[in-house]
Amino acid sequence: MKIPQATAKRLPLYYRFLKNLQTSGKQRVSSAELSEAVKVDSATIRRDFSYFGALGKKGYGYNVNYLISFFRKTLDQDEVTKVALIGVGNLGTAFLNYNFLKNNNTKIEFAFDVDTEKMGTMIREVPVYHMDDLEKMLASEEIPVAILTVPAPVAQMITDRLVKANVKAILNFTPARLNVPPLIRVHHIDLAVELQSLIYFLKHYPTVDTEEE
Repeated sequence: MKIPQATAKRLPLYYRFLKNLQTSGKQRVSSAELSEAVKVDSATIRRDFSYFGALGKKGYGYNVNYLISFFRKTLDQDEVTKVALIGVGNLGTAFLNYNFLKNNNTKIEFAFDVDTEKMGTMIREVPVYHMDDLEKMLASEEIPVAILTVPAPVAQMITDRLVKANVKAILNFTPARLNVPPLIRVHHIDLAVELQSLIYFLKHYPTVDTEEE
């Protein structure tokens, strides 16, 4: 099923909140309650859910357990997605210490760096390899996703290697804008740009539009 990309980006947000509700023992939730929790307006939530058919009942709201089961399947939460992290600097190390498996079925399997002092070490049970081993290790585990936390000048060169190693998606934390083949998905997260944008909106748009978020 093809749904709008904006909707697809909100699905993990809904899923995380619903998991919290399930932990607290809540059985049902209204779109208004969801709206208040995730800061997305009720109309947008109802529209997002409508792409998947009748997920709730008028006057009743949504069954929490049913929604969790539905979104778990939709987001492929029953299968662990293995991820490689490239660049074990301050940001990369923070990701390794956090990892993602405790919150969803995404696990950093390997990390790579050029610092020889980091070779053979483990950070939160994630082994660190030299960049020379990149293609061999990725091929051995068929890892589809990479997180890029390297200096901008080498980002494109490493991306080319990731593409050759059959990585299908890259989460790019460098300022570089990457050139990839059409079938490779890249999400850019430039923290400096996001901060600058936040400050601009703070100064020029004092009221918050929840739909825009």
